[in-house]
Amino acid sequence: MIGWYVHHHGWGHVTRMQAIRPHIDDDVTVFSSLPQPASLPARTTWVQLPSDSEPVVGPDGVHREAHELGDVTAGGTLHWAPLRHPGHQARLAAMADWVAIHPVSTFVVDVSVEVTILTRLLGVPTVVFAQPGERTDAPHRLGYDLADRILAPWASGTIEAQGLADHDERVHRVGAVSRYDGRERAAGARHERRVLFLSRTLDAPRLAATIELLTADGWIVDTAGAGDDDRVADVWPLLRRATVVVSAAGQNGIADLAAADTRALVIAQERPFGEQEHTARVLADLGLAVTVRDDATPDEVVDGIRRAAVIAPGWQAWQATGAAARAAAVIAGVAA
Repeated sequence: MIGWYVHHHGWGHVTRMQAIRPHIDDDVTVFSSLPQPASLPARTTWVQLPSDSEPVVGPDGVHREAHELGDVTAGGTLHWAPLRHPGHQARLAAMADWVAIHPVSTFVVDVSVEVTILTRLLGVPTVVFAQPGERTDAPHRLGYDLADRILAPWASGTIEAQGLADHDERVHRVGAVSRYDGRERAAGARHERRVLFLSRTLDAPRLAATIELLTADGWIVDTAGAGDDDRVADVWPLLRRATVVVSAAGQNGIADLAAADTRALVIAQERPFGEQEHTARVLADLGLAVTVRDDATPDEVVDGIRRAAVIAPGWQAWQATGAAARAAAVIAGVAA
């Protein structure tokens, strides 16, 4: 039995689990504040955890935000551990109770230093996911120190994660994990002037203005998750037929670009620890994508798309092919 914690920020962490899960033979129980996805692989159980950030009634009877109840970082040792918060206590108890009654071989944590601490204190081997960015703070260092294995979802020689410098013997750089790894690439499928806006990279006014400029210039424009009502369940056909894909610099989005071997304009979004800015710099340095600032004007975005259209990236350096299976092999090795 394998436990798996999925962080609730965005859908990237659950998407990564879904990509790796088919390569794991053991039963898996997933813990997350997110609602259960519409479909799960066989022998996969989803446990929805209570929220640890909802306002609660404090000792004085007044409703307060979680961070108003006291120091949520325990003096900078942790990232999020609100005091006297029933939701926080209940979610940790749910995982501890599950470990107590199941023969757990390992616990995958993506990502939470607090869950890493809990599972290791319970005597369960842990596999922790690393992330790009400046992660040398005390909580990240503690989480990496406790991990039996650290999964870095990027290729060797790409992301330089300073926080992992002292842990090389436990770090496995498996490549970029994409949900589309293994999907067939139809030959000659791309349109010569077609752009896909993948995920929310521009605010609505700038997106509309950019699309207007592109349309006037003869481009066909598709969107998937770039607005409020354009979510697409299977983006693969759009990725494969686009000349250029405009994407944020999140790990899953970039992994999908690599799996599709597509030309890209990347616009890093503001994230904790500079995660996307770090990734975008590496992509630009390796010549894998054109990048523009997150406050780029519509004219600058259009110019970036035109430049990206004539660059043939060497996405093999990102090692998306087989990454999910390599990650599963690391988890299975710890479980064994």
